Amino acid sequence: MNKITIAIDGFSSCGKSTLAKALAKKLGYIYVDTGAMYRATTLYFLRNDINLDDEARIADALEEITISFQVKPEGGCNTLLNQENVEDEIRGMEVSGMVSPVAAISSVRKAMVAQQRLMGQNKGVVMDGRDIGTVVFPYAELKIFLNADTEIRAKRRMDEMMAKGLSVSFQEVKKNLRERDRIDSTREDSPLKKAFDAIELDNSDMTREEQLSHVLDLAQRRIRVAQDEYKI
Repeated sequence: MNKITIAIDGFSSCGKSTLAKALAKKLGYIYVDTGAMYRATTLYFLRNDINLDDEARIADALEEITISFQVKPEGGCNTLLNQENVEDEIRGMEVSGMVSPVAAISSVRKAMVAQQRLMGQNKGVVMDGRDIGTVVFPYAELKIFLNADTEIRAKRRMDEMMAKGLSVSFQEVKKNLRERDRIDSTREDSPLKKAFDAIELDNSDMTREEQLSHVLDLAQRRIRVAQDEYKI
C-alpha cells in the first residue's frame, strides 16, 4: 500500500488533534501532535524563566529540550519533555496563554519544523498544527484546513479543561482563543493560513463521527490516486 502525508491545519480548538488521532488510527498511520511540541517548549521556557527577547538564551534552551511521544494503552499519546510526562501540564491556561508568543519565535519554529520533517520523512503520517500544509509539508498529498465558530471553539475548549479538573471561565477561554488567533495569523514566521490547495472544512455543526467519515473518504481517495500513480 502506497502511503501518503496528511496535513491538518486550523485555528485553536477546532478539533485538529481529535480528528488527526482518529484518522491516523483508521489508516494505521503515525500521528504527530505538533501543537504539543510547542506547548512542551513553552513549559520549559516558563519553568526556567526564559526571556522571550533573549535570543542567546533561547538558542541554548532549544539545545536542552528533547520532545518525544509515548503511546497510551487506551489510545492517544503522552507528551514527554526530556523524558518527563507533561501531557496534563501543557494543557493548562498558563501554557495556553504563552504558547503563541513562544511559537512565533523564528528559532523555535525552525527547531520544531526540523524535528517534524524527520518524523514524517517516510510518509504514512497524519500531522496537525498551524503551518503543516504551508511550511512543514507543502507537498502533502492531502491538506485539510479546519475552522469553526469562535463561540463553539471556546465551549469545546472549556469542556475539555473542565473534564481534566481545571477551573476556568468561558470568557477567559474565549479571550485566550481570540488572542492566539491574532498572534498565530499575524506572526512574521510561518503564519497560520490556509494552503492554496487545502480543503477547508467548517466543523461547527458536525459531529466527530461525521467529520472523521468525511475526511477518511478524502484520504482514501488520495491514497488510491497515489497507488495508481505508483503503478504507472
